Amino acid sequence: MAEARARPIPAIDAGPSRLDADRFSPANRRRLSGPALRTFTAIADLWRLDEGERLLILGLPSRSTYYGWLKAAREHQDLALGVDVLTRISALLGIHQALGILYADEQEGIAWLRRPHRAPLFGGQPPLALVTGGTQDGLLAVRRFLDAARGGLFLAPNAVDRDAAPVTDADIVLS
Repeated sequence: MAEARARPIPAIDAGPSRLDADRFSPANRRRLSGPALRTFTAIADLWRLDEGERLLILGLPSRSTYYGWLKAAREHQDLALGVDVLTRISALLGIHQALGILYADEQEGIAWLRRPHRAPLFGGQPPLALVTGGTQDGLLAVRRFLDAARGGLFLAPNAVDRDAAPVTDADIVLS
């Protein structure tokens, strides 16, 4: 019986690098927390969110904690929000940015948030119901949906789409 030779194991690429743990450090969270909360408040005011909706988006902190955060952010005092709260605010900022890209008029984007939607993700409910549902998953799902819409996936046609003439074979030019 011949002796089996061990074949060398091919090298495996290292893959993507891991997240730098410093991004979650207290110093970095302190640097981001005040501006993040001030921006969150401005968007919540623009969207006309009530106190309960704001608290749900932020993960349901107590009212006294929430108002303590607001006071510290307004007065540029030391404030270090948790990673969960900062992630929620980041998702909200992404939703707001995507609406600004998809809708030329700010009020149209806000109206989209408040109207019932046919996409399976929303189940006939307004997207704002997911945003204010209290879960990070709901916020991120709406963010991903809007990011996909920015890439051309599922959104009902708007006035520009309805008025556009269909493309014909004669319109296609190969050079």
